[in-house]
Amino acid sequence: MTKIAIRLLTLAMFAAATAAGPMVNVAKAAGGDTPSPPTDTSKAKKKKHDKSSSIDEQKFLDGYRAAYATIYDRHDYASAIAELKALGRDDVADVANLIGYSYRKLGDYKVSQVWYERALQADPNHVRTWQYYGLWQLEQGNRESAQYHLGRIKQICGTDCAEYKSLAMALAQPAGTGLVY
Repeated sequence: MTKIAIRLLTLAMFAAATAAGPMVNVAKAAGGDTPSPPTDTSKAKKKKHDKSSSIDEQKFLDGYRAAYATIYDRHDYASAIAELKALGRDDVADVANLIGYSYRKLGDYKVSQVWYERALQADPNHVRTWQYYGLWQLEQGNRESAQYHLGRIKQICGTDCAEYKSLAMALAQPAGTGLVY
């Protein structure tokens, strides 16, 4: 991707983030082994007490947790991608983010970027995606963009959250050290 395209993308993301900024009420660091539900404003949602809905949700959570373990415990990124896609819930920022992370770990940066952007479309304030996408930027040599991502994290959860500290520490490393984030 050319530098101009990257700058335009960064500017577009900044504009979207700025527009969404006033809507931030609660800062949360997402991306744990339990995903947050997708935003659904439809009135046609199932009742909370519907048994099939509960079973489906439990099945999704179990599948997500298994994929999470595949990534962080076994480092089997290709299998994790298949597990996450099989959930059929890439509208959940946590799912899209982990797919992006897995592709990044496999070295497929273009596909990884698509999934990080999908996660941010699902939740523009998804802290873990801003962190991982910032690390992606560093791996691509885009320190300015990574710095922008750090600023977004600061707006969302401050400087004491783990995501901010992680990306700040990576940015503090000299460029070209070959560190894998």
